[in-house]
Amino acid sequence: MKNKINFSKRRSRSNNAISNRDYSRAVRKDGQKNDRNNELKTPLNTTLVLFNKPFNTLCQFSGEENDSTLANFIDIKDVYPAGRLDKDSEGLLLLTNDGKLQHKISHPKHKMEKTYWAQVEGNITEEALKSLQNGVTLKDGKTKPAKARIIDIETESLKQLKIPLWERTPAVRFREKIPTSWLELKIKEGKNRQVRRMTAAVGFPTLRLIRVSIGDWHLRDLQLGKYRVDDS
Repeated sequence: MKNKINFSKRRSRSNNAISNRDYSRAVRKDGQKNDRNNELKTPLNTTLVLFNKPFNTLCQFSGEENDSTLANFIDIKDVYPAGRLDKDSEGLLLLTNDGKLQHKISHPKHKMEKTYWAQVEGNITEEALKSLQNGVTLKDGKTKPAKARIIDIETESLKQLKIPLWERTPAVRFREKIPTSWLELKIKEGKNRQVRRMTAAVGFPTLRLIRVSIGDWHLRDLQLGKYRVDDS
């Protein structure tokens, strides 16, 4: 389809990340396909974009009518997501024009640590934290041990992001008289919707999920819906 970026519906095993084959076959806005022979080659000038993805935005540059996509926020050509972030999740998404870097970021064999902030239903217990830290059993197997801790979201946001945490639109729906709590999870795997399934497995469903960092890349003070180009 001309004038749109199309990705194959096939997904890799790594957290729905676009496979390197799909990365190379992506159709650019000008209708030209990337050369498959260059799929894991480093371009002359590597571009890496850090994007603070809003809730309800797709991790692709095209979609159905009225869909919120990356094209609504990012005007840099020939960059593609390195890994995925679910439509109903927020926070850090990396995009690059470098196939090797895309593979390094998205493939679980490289064990790149990802940090998430999860708002869960109920006051999470120490027992639940220990279960997350030791690994929980999901339908597709037991997760590897995670780093998990309870956080005060206002304090943590000012400390790590240097800004107050943004309000989600639409707002999270809470059940009356049931409290919520926040935890920080650090994982190195990429199972589909892993954090949500992990917290649900220990009895605390996730209401809101924000990815804060991937490896050494961090949101810092990046505002919601904005991006910056990494110059390191």
